[in-house]
Amino acid sequence: MIASWYQRIEQQIEQVIVGKAEVIQQALAALLAGGHLLLEDVPGTGKTTLARALARSLGLSYRRIQMTPDLLPSDLTGVYIYHNGEFRFRPGPIFTGVLLADELNRATPKTQSALLEAMQEGQVTLEGQTHLLPQPFWVIATQNPIEQEGTYRLPEAQLDRFICRLRLHYPEPEAEREILRRLREASPEAALEPLSNVQEIVQLQQQVRQVYLEPDLEDYLLAIVHATRQAPRVLLGASPRAALALQRFAQAQAAIAGRDFVIPDDIQRATVPVLAHRLLLHYEARLEGARAEGVLEEILQSLPVPVEA
Repeated sequence: MIASWYQRIEQQIEQVIVGKAEVIQQALAALLAGGHLLLEDVPGTGKTTLARALARSLGLSYRRIQMTPDLLPSDLTGVYIYHNGEFRFRPGPIFTGVLLADELNRATPKTQSALLEAMQEGQVTLEGQTHLLPQPFWVIATQNPIEQEGTYRLPEAQLDRFICRLRLHYPEPEAEREILRRLREASPEAALEPLSNVQEIVQLQQQVRQVYLEPDLEDYLLAIVHATRQAPRVLLGASPRAALALQRFAQAQAAIAGRDFVIPDDIQRATVPVLAHRLLLHYEARLEGARAEGVLEEILQSLPVPVEA
């Protein structure tokens, strides 16, 4: 069921996002795993377009908020207003199915932190009152890794709330030629139709949690996580939350492939997108040009892979 659901969603999104099948697959895996998505790349590579196409194809409500240094937490969460002799809550844009937090690193740490409770608990607390967010609630945040003027680095606690970080990169020459042809007259986004709904997505997320992870693969997954904490170039390794995210993402990858059990390849393919943004390298290692992705690749090569039964 999940595999057929994925195929119809992916085929429609590919009408808009050309040549990025793996990114689309990983983005949908993040949703099925119940996690939030961080898109990091240079401007103009399709991050916002991907978020809109996902929301429209999934049939979820969608709000976009442009993060700026003068944005207040209440601009995101909502405010209480005095009306007819009483205070009433006016919800902010965070009360939606898909929230696109565009250029999240342009918001101040105070505004960034307004997302933490929402992303972790699925609720917002204001004036001592708790307001539940719609389910599913999916944050897709973008950031530009190149331009640093007027930006605020995302803290580790914030990064740890994103189940994965994806990069779209520049398209291949033929894919870029196809983009020119498709957008020459009109945007294909206008033709996108809702192919799913809230109830179906919640049901599929529950199914993903039932995908079987055998003990040998559980040991393999934990060995990867523990290795990040012992790697000499790593200052801050993967947390227990990261281990849970890696498990969920691997389960989602397996379900998308039409399986009800995880194989080693699911864990390996999930490792870099799920763990790379969570690792903090030593300053000296960064000076030498080391990257978290490279450290993780070395860990995967060094660990024995369980033999499939």
